[in-house]
Amino acid sequence: MILIADSGSTKCDWILLNKRERVAEVDTIGFNPFYYDEQSIVNVLSKVEVFAANAAAVTEVHFYGSGCSSPERNVTIENALKHVFPNAKIHVGHDVLGAALAACQGEKGIACILGTGSNSCYYDCKDVSEVIPSLGYILGDEGSGAWFGKKLITDYLYKESIPTALKQELESKGHTKGSILENIYMKPHANVYLASFMTIIANHRQTEYIQALMSDGMREFLQRHICCFANYKEVNSNFVGSVAFHFQDFLRAEAEKLQIPVGNIIQRPIDGLVAFHVKDSN
Repeated sequence: MILIADSGSTKCDWILLNKRERVAEVDTIGFNPFYYDEQSIVNVLSKVEVFAANAAAVTEVHFYGSGCSSPERNVTIENALKHVFPNAKIHVGHDVLGAALAACQGEKGIACILGTGSNSCYYDCKDVSEVIPSLGYILGDEGSGAWFGKKLITDYLYKESIPTALKQELESKGHTKGSILENIYMKPHANVYLASFMTIIANHRQTEYIQALMSDGMREFLQRHICCFANYKEVNSNFVGSVAFHFQDFLRAEAEKLQIPVGNIIQRPIDGLVAFHVKDSN
């Protein structure tokens, strides 16, 4: 059996295959080695019934995750997976590689992630390469859920001009200065907390304020993370992630202004990864 995983900072999609047949699909929290240690990952995975029932039969695990950008970081994920699946060969790769395999569909091009975080790479059908590094939600992650959430609550707390209905929804859901600062500065996974505001943003996407916010964020991502590639006008830029998928009208509009050809925009890269590994195993 082969187990394939695509992990963002918020959620991880798992698909268990027996040859070409899907045995099970599972969702867990996302495992970023910057935020989770080996034992924490083991504790979560050990409680998944389908994993426990098939652990001995799993011969390969292919895990693509945010934060898995170096051997030093990846070993945390590798050790945890080896503990849960003792008979399996473990392969851990960066989520940008997973995005490239899923989105580019065998064609050369630029692959981008726009979800809780953001990133980009160039895929040459063999390897991926980066020009601009991912700096995470504090210094970077332009155009991501965390970036938009940070912009929204900053305007909210600074009492900037935001729509009355938007302000009322934030207040009705208990988002006070105290609760916001506690979640960001005193609790873990502030990036996930910030990205959770995308639900509220989506509720008000027809307002001038949100439309300007979304356009600004998409443009900043495109200018910084796609225009950095010398051939960005000559190849498709492909996207994975919930922000890219659900707000693709803003993404496409800003890309057109910058003469960026847009290829595939998919919400879940896991299906593309399954297709890649099934084909690769034949």
